[in-house]
Amino acid sequence: MKELILKNAGPEIREIAGALLDGRRLMPDEALTLYKKADLSLMAVLATEAKRAKSGDAVFFNRNFHIEPTNVCIYNCRFCSYHKPEGDPDSWELTEKDILDIVKRFDGIPVTEVHITGGVHPSRDIHYYGKILASIRHLRPDISIKAFSAIELDYMIRKADMTYTDGLKLLRDYGLDSIPGGGAEIFDASLRRKICREKADAETYLAIHEAAHNLGISSNATMLYGHAESPEQRIDHLMRLRELQDRTGGFNSFIPLKFRRENNRMSELGEVPVTEDMRNYALSRLFLDNFSHIKAYWPAIGRDAAMISLAFGTDDLDGTIDDTTRIYSMAGAGDTNPSLSTTELVAMIRSAGYRPVERDTNYRTVKEW
Repeated sequence: MKELILKNAGPEIREIAGALLDGRRLMPDEALTLYKKADLSLMAVLATEAKRAKSGDAVFFNRNFHIEPTNVCIYNCRFCSYHKPEGDPDSWELTEKDILDIVKRFDGIPVTEVHITGGVHPSRDIHYYGKILASIRHLRPDISIKAFSAIELDYMIRKADMTYTDGLKLLRDYGLDSIPGGGAEIFDASLRRKICREKADAETYLAIHEAAHNLGISSNATMLYGHAESPEQRIDHLMRLRELQDRTGGFNSFIPLKFRRENNRMSELGEVPVTEDMRNYALSRLFLDNFSHIKAYWPAIGRDAAMISLAFGTDDLDGTIDDTTRIYSMAGAGDTNPSLSTTELVAMIRSAGYRPVERDTNYRTVKEW
């Protein structure tokens, strides 16, 4: 198999690919060489080998739903199609009752996770959101609460004049189980000054996730790609995540998030093609050797591209969603009402030649289909 994979590669690529197949860690300069020079088909083969070493023939999903409390946000990132100022006719601010009504819609439905994230509202504080967590925990003690990006956490914890550790402890006491990966964008400081100048920096994002991991709160990691970033900046981003994962082991999965152009101030950049999506998935799988899972978030890239990504190292399709997120539909993604049934997810995974495994937030098996 190894000889077949390497047969048509040039000597430089052959050496890197051979080292990968022998289990050696990919270095940043080698990652850049693969990104720029390796055939996409070779990237697929290498990433699939790496995926199978992590999770065999399993592809994971969960039964989940989202709550987006508000799209009012103190930040106005150039790539964001979601942000609205207070009073804008397209803004929303869900009340506690609104949020709990969403949870009640799933009474009797075997969901395992609620995902809560939204804008950074100027007047809602850590106790406001904490009490909502407690109310959700009271209504559904059986589900995992994954809530608040590092950007939201930074604001609410600083506003409470607390350390990240103490703020996360408080939220854990209210009912927080894990945190999502949003807000990472691209870590490079020069690029962040251009696309999200006001937002918390890379060091803050990483510090919050590290504090969470040290408290036993797992998280995901993301990267927003396909806009103004360079391959070198992508690899630097992955390197910082890999270094943190080496220290804590607290990341459950890595989620590349595709930039979508509609209704934002970076629309002139367009969008990268599907081939670039797949190259990015494969590189992520190969470089992040200490991440067990690479997720294709299907509302961001579409169902067809998500299925193709299973040949490029991904092993998770996220979940059922049930039409409870608007973040990517507002940016022009294909699924304006994102929802997949369990039956559809299982069929998608089987059609790609893999074994569907329903999981919980921390990848414990709920059911093998």
